[in-house]
Amino acid sequence: MEQQTEQPCIICGQIKQEGIVIVSHFICEDCESEMVRTDAEDIKYRFFIGRMKKIGLQKNA
Repeated sequence: MEQQTEQPCIICGQIKQEGIVIVSHFICEDCESEMVRTDAEDIKYRFFIGRMKKIGLQKNA
């Protein structure tokens, strides 16, 4: 089992241990759950999209 360290979430900014890492950017478990439940018509959806733009995907990944 991997040892988890606390990291700041790119969505909420809180320091947490549980979550996912996408291209070296951490998203906490709480934000991940809320993101997948949010309808595309919800105003919060745009907020999540804006935060996710912080993830600079590498071209030849």
